[in-house]
Amino acid sequence: MAQDARNLKRSGKGTRVVNRATDTDRHVGLRIRERRVMLGLSQQQMADLIGVTYQQAHKYERGINRVSAGRLFEISRVLKVPVGFFYEGIDDGDSSELPTRQRLCLEVARNFSQIDDEQHQQAVSQLTRALARKEL
Repeated sequence: MAQDARNLKRSGKGTRVVNRATDTDRHVGLRIRERRVMLGLSQQQMADLIGVTYQQAHKYERGINRVSAGRLFEISRVLKVPVGFFYEGIDDGDSSELPTRQRLCLEVARNFSQIDDEQHQQAVSQLTRALARKEL
């Protein structure tokens, strides 16, 4: 990726990698956030579950801090997805912004998870099924 090439710094002894977020780090962070929202977890709840501060979890999601292999494994366990989930779609181009439809789906999932009444959840589910059938 073009961003990765900019992370190389020349020194008198050769070239070394400078610790900056890459497109890959941002993509992984975006996928972490997406899954967390789908499950209805706050950043603080997720941070507690993976044993980091809220600030660190926020930096992971923004792609500011790189997620280590061990930490990514722990995140995948907490979010109940395989590690490969975080890399899906990485070759699809710019992942820095969620498409509008995907953003709406995440918002619906977040709001649905906050409905406490089971009858209301079922009503919303039936409504979405009915609307989806009309679209077909």
